[in-house]
Amino acid sequence: MNRRQTLAAIAATTGGAAMSPSTLLATTPVSLVKDPPPFTFALNVSTIRGQNLGFVKELEVASKAGFRSVEIWMNSFQEYLKTHTVADVRNLLGDLGLKVENAIGFAQWIVDDETTRTKGVEQLRQEMELLAQIGCKRTAAPPMGATQQPGLDLNKAAERYRTILELGDKTGVVPQLELWGGSKNLNKLSEVMYVAIQSGHPSARVLLDIYHLYKGGTSPASLPLVGKPGIEVFHLNDYPTNPPRETIVDADRIYPGDGVGPVHETLRQLKTPGKTIVLSLELFNKTYYAQDALAVAKTGLEKMKKVAEGV
Repeated sequence: MNRRQTLAAIAATTGGAAMSPSTLLATTPVSLVKDPPPFTFALNVSTIRGQNLGFVKELEVASKAGFRSVEIWMNSFQEYLKTHTVADVRNLLGDLGLKVENAIGFAQWIVDDETTRTKGVEQLRQEMELLAQIGCKRTAAPPMGATQQPGLDLNKAAERYRTILELGDKTGVVPQLELWGGSKNLNKLSEVMYVAIQSGHPSARVLLDIYHLYKGGTSPASLPLVGKPGIEVFHLNDYPTNPPRETIVDADRIYPGDGVGPVHETLRQLKTPGKTIVLSLELFNKTYYAQDALAVAKTGLEKMKKVAEGV
């Protein structure tokens, strides 16, 4: 239909009355212009890895608990592929109603040693190609292999990050530069932001975490400086008063809202009108590992929704 025919059709349906664009917008159902939800909830299967369920049961638990999104671990995914196909994984995800939002891998793409780094980049390329086949568009890119010795050249790190971002251009899977608070490098928001920005690539993204921000000494008040596109996935958890920041470790993370972390403040800082951020529950708590996996996943989802209420 051309413009004249369109206006005639509108007039016919409105008794001949002309409707301006503003009138049309005013009569549009609210549901059509409503902002998307600020958060969607995912289960990082780290939270139930201690139960040693295997790839399929981890996904089944996530689905039964009420999650519609997950973060998978590459080693578990690849172990499953030794006896199954990628098509089997796609069918499994479809049957369970799950979307893989991100993957956790540990390729050494950032290290100074060229031989190790070359192998790490190739490992990441293979992983990204697999993830693309199951509809996953992101993978974590932590400073694996560069955690013990401080002094990593951030300009070189930026060049190396750009290299794997260019792999993302080819595979459709974007590496998310991950902050590790306990690492000697990339343990602060200022460092990961420098590397992301200095990479000069438009797809650069950062992967942050309540616990890791605390462990590395970054205030959540700095989060708005990341900007709207910078965060797509955020790891949600909490931490207790003890042990102190200097000695706290991954296994000390607890359900969001059960500790003293600035969870509500952080979520308020993250909330971006018109955008949905994936909040992924990432825990390594041995107390939870000793419990029923489904109960842990259900409890985690309930607590995530509770802390996100009213943000």
